[in-house]
Amino acid sequence: MASRDDEQRVQEAVRGHVRTRAYAEAEDVISAVLSDPGVREARDRVEAAEAELGMELCARLQPFQDRYDQAVAEGDADGLAGLCGGKHGRWGRICVLPDGHENSMEEPHWGRNREGRPIAWVGSVPDDW
Repeated sequence: MASRDDEQRVQEAVRGHVRTRAYAEAEDVISAVLSDPGVREARDRVEAAEAELGMELCARLQPFQDRYDQAVAEGDADGLAGLCGGKHGRWGRICVLPDGHENSMEEPHWGRNREGRPIAWVGSVPDDW
């Protein structure tokens, strides 16, 4: 006869297996969708529009990038604390505008991408997404 502890371990193992399988199936579906030619084309158009808007805003917003770069170089936590929380950390994007800029300045998020080119975007996702 199985003990209560044995039964609980089996149930936890089953839940873990179900969760792992669900994640694997979700990754397969996401990969299939993202590899679709229409989705890739749409992603490429969005990235091009973000780069174009980033360049258009560069002359006006570059001082914010300069302040951000200086705060990072100096380890100025206070200078970094007032920045927008908007980021796409997974893609190397950090908004260098002040917190609340979407309302006060009515600007999209703006910064530089991994390659160091200006980029502007709408929306945000957490770093661990």
